[in-house]
Amino acid sequence: MTSSEKAYYLTTPIYYVNDAPHIGHAYTTVAGDVMTRWHRMAGEEVWFLTGTDEHGQKVLRTAEANNVEPQAWVDKLVGEAWLPVLNVIDAANDDFIRTTQARHTERVQRFLTQLKDSGHIYEGSYDGPYCVGCEEFKLPGDLIDGEGGEKLCPTHSKPVEQVSETNYFFRLSSFADALIKHYEINPQSIRPESAYNEVMSFLRSGLQDLSISRSTFDWGIPVPWDNSQVVYVWFDALLNYATAVGLGDDPGSEGAAKFAKTWPADVHLVGKDILRFHAVIWPAMLMAADLPLPKCVFAHGWLLVGGEKMSKSKLTGIKPQTIVDLVGSDAFRYYFMRAIIFGQDGSFSWEDLVARYTSELANGLGNLASRVQAMVGKYFAGSLPAAGEVTPADRALADLLTKTAAEADRAIRLFDFQSGIVAIKEFVDAVNLYVTEQEPWVVAKGEDEASQARLATILYTICESLRAISILYSPIMPKSMARLWDDIGARESGVGRSFADVAIWGQLKPGVKITKSESMFPRIEEPETI
Repeated sequence: MTSSEKAYYLTTPIYYVNDAPHIGHAYTTVAGDVMTRWHRMAGEEVWFLTGTDEHGQKVLRTAEANNVEPQAWVDKLVGEAWLPVLNVIDAANDDFIRTTQARHTERVQRFLTQLKDSGHIYEGSYDGPYCVGCEEFKLPGDLIDGEGGEKLCPTHSKPVEQVSETNYFFRLSSFADALIKHYEINPQSIRPESAYNEVMSFLRSGLQDLSISRSTFDWGIPVPWDNSQVVYVWFDALLNYATAVGLGDDPGSEGAAKFAKTWPADVHLVGKDILRFHAVIWPAMLMAADLPLPKCVFAHGWLLVGGEKMSKSKLTGIKPQTIVDLVGSDAFRYYFMRAIIFGQDGSFSWEDLVARYTSELANGLGNLASRVQAMVGKYFAGSLPAAGEVTPADRALADLLTKTAAEADRAIRLFDFQSGIVAIKEFVDAVNLYVTEQEPWVVAKGEDEASQARLATILYTICESLRAISILYSPIMPKSMARLWDDIGARESGVGRSFADVAIWGQLKPGVKITKSESMFPRIEEPETI
């Protein structure tokens, strides 16, 4: 890729730091990490952003409840919980944006001033319901009735608060027609289709102008022309995707060059509960500033535990470390991309996690690698033998690899992680079946030259299959696949790990050392929580 070409730019939501992360947050980050690793493996330049949303009333109240200043509270949570979890799940993000950073504050204030100067912001009054949990101004029709006649937020099942303030407003209503037209021309800009339909229905019902400042508390970015107000947390937070890559920096500056290289975002990954912010408010803000819109907002479903959305407040939150301690980070990543259709709600259960780990990883891929490593060690003193005459069975695996690579690439680029992984898994299954049918342990009993040549071909075919598997699975399971790569002699062979060459057969060099290390996926004891 030349330096003039645009980088593939993917973002996760910036996560709200009123508490520690749970597996619902990790799920989104892993999806983004798998996708960006996949693009890197294809030789593309990539920029992967994640981060934390640190302003707003909810954070302020949580800090006050813990008797600390809000900045100290967010510093502690980010340092002790949100940054460490990236290592727990092996996220290879390129940047981490915090909305309390000076780079963000300065660019938000500059953007806001630009919108005001161009007539998109005006002073007005707001009087209506507000959910602190969502940090969202609600419409009466959004609310549900509580047992005592109170109006509740449908997401948090908690009473909303009535807010009456003089604030600054963004002329959101004036962008409804332009957004409808944009999405009619570019339906792929919102995915999956159910999310597109939801947004279009919402837009066609009409938009109201949005209050973009608060005057009753001071934890936020000061409105640049009125320090008695702070920027509404969502207006502040949405801008992170652009401020992180240099929004509004002077021409010729490093930030301006980064923005030109990166913007617009190729994909914003979001949970479905924040879809409207990203597919209505955010693009309208960009339209007001004459900036290109993101190419795609992808709204995934919720992770459910016991039939309820993953939530700290409802005590259904599970720490990523708890699962990683049981099965390891690679299996954590594999499970959530394999077990749940991305874009739909999916249920987590310990039983399903252990069952898939055991059957697909330990007994499937792990056992395959262990067996061939042991046989090369036993029959060829740990040195990869050269393949002899190729039979239709051997050729079939090579042909299947070409098909598998194409299917996996197509599916994963469409965020159909499950189908992509299934395609690779079916190749693993085919290699295991090949081992069963070719019976190398039986062939090894033949002492004639033909038997030894056939044994060499079988074992070379299995190892070459594992070379390809270690590439195809590497964005999903980076640690174990790096080890497999070394164990089957790929590094010693000097071959590349580029996706472009994965299906070229015969890349392992005869004579390289095949190492039998500890099992990639050791058998586990079922935890007491099951």
